[in-house]
Amino acid sequence: MPKQSNHITVYYDASCPRCVKDRENYKHMAGESAHDVCWMDITDHDDELLALAIDPHKALRELHVKDKHGHILSELDAYILLMQRVPRLRAIAWLIGLPVIRPVIAWLYHRMVNRRLHRQRRI
Repeated sequence: MPKQSNHITVYYDASCPRCVKDRENYKHMAGESAHDVCWMDITDHDDELLALAIDPHKALRELHVKDKHGHILSELDAYILLMQRVPRLRAIAWLIGLPVIRPVIAWLYHRMVNRRLHRQRRI
């Protein structure tokens, strides 16, 4: 039986210094499993995003991940998938997925992203 691939693709904003730093931190914490993550910059790749049914404007505001089955996850679901792959982050993934905490984290996340994009004059 062939080995199942654990590869995922993360669609992230490489024009965002914080996003680039988060990527590097993730790669450091993930260790060997970081090799199973393909990082794709969304900047100037609207056609590729649309081909995946990802709205380019939404891609600016929310992280998107294609899982090993080809499903696209966004926002907190994308972060939870990434965190679950790193033993040190699994508890945080579980915590932010809780129904009471999830809406608060989502609100804070969107507020932070929108502030950054306004500051950069990208929206």
